[in-house]
Order: sequence, then structure tokens, then C-alpha cells
Amino acid sequence: MHMQSPGQAEYQGMKSEFEQQDIQKIADMVIERLRPLILAIPRQSNESIMDVNELSSYLKVNNSWIYDQVKNSAIPYIKTGKFLRFKKSSIDKWIETQTVKPF
Repeated sequence: MHMQSPGQAEYQGMKSEFEQQDIQKIADMVIERLRPLILAIPRQSNESIMDVNELSSYLKVNNSWIYDQVKNSAIPYIKTGKFLRFKKSSIDKWIETQTVKPF
């Protein structure tokens, strides 16, 4: 079996080599065609991920309070290896459940 080197294509028994600038032009055209599609994907700003320091700043509490809440499974969190992470959208929903409403 014959292996083709980069920049070579075989089509119905015909071989052709592409120059580096041709490959770059094709890549640039693909990027230009995909750019509007990529930009049209809605960005969800509240899907940001926070670490312990960012969350404690967001909630205006000490880091130790965050660790206590995680230890007691009282706050939604993600554990990635040894790292704790918090989805802002989950934290915002959790805050709503913690809100005390008058009778």
C-alpha cells in the first residue's frame, strides 16, 4: 500500500501535489465560511465555571465556608480530579433555593 505524503492527493488514479500556499488558501476559505456559523452559536454567559476563590468572591464568603459546604454536600459542585469547580448557573439556582421568604 502506497502512503501519500502531506500535500498529495490521488483521485481516480491521478496524482497531484498541492503547494503550501494552495493548502493555506483552502484553509482560509474554510475558516471564512465557518466563521458566521461559529459566531451564530449562542453564548451562555452564566455557564461560566468558577474555582473556590472565584466562588467565595462571588458569594462574599471565606474559602473555608465553601469547603464546609462541599464537605456537607450542601452546595452544587464539580470535582475534576482534586480540583473543585462550580457552575455559575447551578450556584445561582442554589441561591434561589436558599432565599428566605417572609410568611
